[in-house]
Amino acid sequence: MKKYILYLFLLSSLLIKSQQDPQYNLYQFNQMVINPAYAGARNALAVVGTVRNQWVGIDGAPKTNCLSIHAPIANNKLGVGATIINDALGPRVNNGIYGNIAYIMPLNNKWKLSAGIGAGLSMFRFNFNQLQFKSAEINTQLYENQRMSVIDLSAGLFLRTDKFFLGISRTHLSSPSVYRYNNVINTVNSTLNYQLKPHTFVTIGKSFMLSENVVFAPSLTLRLIQSGNADVNLNFFLFKKIWLGVFTKSNYGPGFLMQYYITNHLRVGYSYDTGISDARRLGASHEVMIGIDFNTRKAKIVSPRFL
Repeated sequence: MKKYILYLFLLSSLLIKSQQDPQYNLYQFNQMVINPAYAGARNALAVVGTVRNQWVGIDGAPKTNCLSIHAPIANNKLGVGATIINDALGPRVNNGIYGNIAYIMPLNNKWKLSAGIGAGLSMFRFNFNQLQFKSAEINTQLYENQRMSVIDLSAGLFLRTDKFFLGISRTHLSSPSVYRYNNVINTVNSTLNYQLKPHTFVTIGKSFMLSENVVFAPSLTLRLIQSGNADVNLNFFLFKKIWLGVFTKSNYGPGFLMQYYITNHLRVGYSYDTGISDARRLGASHEVMIGIDFNTRKAKIVSPRFL
C-alpha cells in the first residue's frame, strides 16, 4: 500500500507542485545547494558530500546523493563551485551537474555581499513501466522509459559577517518543461506535464555568544514555490567542536541534527526527521554529510557561525 501512496505522490508532483527538488536538512552547513551566491563563502576549498534517504521503508522513496565543491579565487573577489546530484523518486531519476560563480563584494571590514549565478544540465529519466495504471487505454508510450534533459538556471544574493547571514535565491529561473504528454481516453484529452517550478529561498541566521564554549545560533528558512513553508532551526555550537540542534518544518514536523569537527579541516554531520500526523506514516528520514576544507584558517573553524 505504501508503494502506491508514493506513486500517487509522484504523480501529484508531475501534475501540480509537490516535491520536485531534493530535500535537505543539513543545507545550513552547505548553502550552495540552495544558493549559488554561497560559492567561496568558507574562504577555503570546500568539498561536501551528502547522502539522504527519505521515508526509509517505502519502496521507491526519495534518495539523494550530492557532491559539491567550491572555493574563492582572484584574491577572494570571486567564488566558483560545482555540484553533482543524483536524485531518485519512484520512477523518476534526475542526474544533474551545475556550475556556480559569485562576485564577492566587501562592504566594510565586517560585511560581505555576494551575488551569484548558476547554470547546469538536469538529465531526467522516467521509468514509467514501474507504474500501474487504472485504465487499459493509456498509450503504451507511457510504459516506456523516457529520457529528457534541460538547461537549468539559478541566481542569488548572500550577505554575511562572522555572526550573521542573509541569503535570497531563486532556482529554475526559466521554469523549463521537462516532459509533456497528451493522451486521449474515451474522447477526453488528458495531459501529463512535468515542469520545474521556480523555488525562492530566504535564509537568515544569527549567532549569540552565551559563553566561551556555548554559542546559540537560531536560523529561519522560507521556501516559496506556489505556496510557502518554513524551517525553524535552533542550534548550539559547543566547545568549538560540535553543533547540536533541533528544527521543525511547517506542514511536516520536527527533527534534529548535529555536525562534529573531527579536525579543523574535517567535519561530519547527521540529521533525523519523522513527520507528525499524516506525514508520520511515510516513515523516518536520515541524512549524512561529510565535509573537508583545504587551506582553511583555524580562526575560520572556531568562528561561531554556520559557514
